[in-house]
Amino acid sequence: MKLLRVNMSLLSVASEPVPPVYKHLGGRGLIAKLLLEEIPPTCEPLGPHNKLIFAPGLLGGAGVTTAGRLSVGAKSPLTKGVKEANAGGTAGDTLPRLGIKAIVVENQPESDNFYLLRVKQDSAELFEANELRGLGIYATSQQLQEKFGSDCTIIMIGQAGEQLLTGAGIANTGEGSQRANFAARGGLGAVMGSKGLKAIVIDKAPAGSFSYADGEFFRRASKHFAQEILEDPKLGPKGGTHTYGTSAITGAVNEMGSLPTRNFSAGSFEGSTTLRGEQLREKILARGGEIGKRCMPGCVIACRNNYVDETGEPIVATVQYETIALVGSNLGLDDLDDVARLNYMCNDFGLDTIETGAALGLAIEAGFAQYGDFDSIAALLKQVGEGTALGKVIGSGAVVTGRVLGIQRVPAALGQAMPGYDPRSLKGNGVTYATSPQGADHTAGNAFGARNQVNPLGIEGQKELSLKLQLISVMLDNTGLCLFARPPVISDPQLMVDMLNGIHGWGWTPEDLDQSTREALKTELEFNRRAGITAADYRIPEYMRREPLAPHNAVFDVPDSELDSIFDTL
Repeated sequence: MKLLRVNMSLLSVASEPVPPVYKHLGGRGLIAKLLLEEIPPTCEPLGPHNKLIFAPGLLGGAGVTTAGRLSVGAKSPLTKGVKEANAGGTAGDTLPRLGIKAIVVENQPESDNFYLLRVKQDSAELFEANELRGLGIYATSQQLQEKFGSDCTIIMIGQAGEQLLTGAGIANTGEGSQRANFAARGGLGAVMGSKGLKAIVIDKAPAGSFSYADGEFFRRASKHFAQEILEDPKLGPKGGTHTYGTSAITGAVNEMGSLPTRNFSAGSFEGSTTLRGEQLREKILARGGEIGKRCMPGCVIACRNNYVDETGEPIVATVQYETIALVGSNLGLDDLDDVARLNYMCNDFGLDTIETGAALGLAIEAGFAQYGDFDSIAALLKQVGEGTALGKVIGSGAVVTGRVLGIQRVPAALGQAMPGYDPRSLKGNGVTYATSPQGADHTAGNAFGARNQVNPLGIEGQKELSLKLQLISVMLDNTGLCLFARPPVISDPQLMVDMLNGIHGWGWTPEDLDQSTREALKTELEFNRRAGITAADYRIPEYMRREPLAPHNAVFDVPDSELDSIFDTL
């Protein structure tokens, strides 16, 4: 395996053997270690000293179901700390099959040109790509696949990333017509834009290009893992995740009073019935769309959908819960067609729907559009692609939008917008939002699935629950495994260890896996400490501590002492 180093100031690409310090790391853990070892933590996120890293997980390329996610990371222009976001698609499997452990993009070009990185089986090279400037995600991927082949993988930014807007994410293609699998959070698209890198084109790996330390041992373990998922009542062919996708939880989040509504001013939405997973499935099937699709090759969960309009014409793939919450109920919209169209616009501009939905909610509160009025909201969002002054504000995320427009109620933690669970009525998520080195991010430790184990409205047990969930998330992000696939490896960590040993031959035990996970989280916390982030920054917004949230009239009242001590046992 090798590291591919892309120097944007020299416009050069070089490969090097993986240093021993990075040997046992992948995905999120590798990103954290590279950042801590190789960049000044206090550097400007959009300056030349930051590095943008693309790192498959430790299971990537091996053919493990649901384990082909690609981690992308850098110092975040939103949180000012470490950031990893990951996405489905084909990149997370293709890179390790080409023998690449990570792509590390360094420095900045001296010109204002945009460039394309072409990665082939035995070489990589940079080319000028100014003809792609100003194109959205869909046009960029179409043009590049027409030029380089429909089976290549494209990693790219849209107009938001080009403009260095800090709500920008990074998209990559998947199987067939998939165009927009997003590593969305943290403003990483702006970092890619600051490097002058518009896109990466990765050739398909040749068959049989992946090697195993013990192939037979690995195949038994991975087959067992896949079977456990298929037999899981929530994940299998008849489970809610496959049947409804992530939108399966819309109704439950609304009923528990945690669904973001009109800029997080309430926790339940009167129009939620038409946003639920059952309605999504029914509408898609009636119109000739598709459900039960997969975002990664070989995934047996297959929670993706292709949403179409009344004539059967595609609008977007895929409509997920977080988008339904942030650009649906949070904006007062109760029509899935409206959500899908805003979803498409965000995708094409290269925007995180969570960050952008929160920013739009603030702009509506400031009087620039009306809750529930799709046309006024779409006109506002369109300005991001047009590059107007207001569009640049919204595209820069919730905190900037709130500050510029004079709105005090900004639903963000550590500079990043909150996802689709209000922390006042799901306090375990509030602890995660406040304390995770990743900022407000449900994928860093989502307590929704444990709501029947710990009272979501209570204080007791939230700190311990959040730490447990944060460690699980790190482990999954290190290996490239989808969050939904966690039940088998949580109940039997030896299963994960066996798959890793079958691939890499390390002879790990479950204790080694746990230690590696804890070290990755410690590394992230240490990077943030050196970056100047203090305990006072790891907090939930003050208004959420004093403004009750209907329908439970709950506030976030987990004591600061609990937040400050969450990692004492790490």
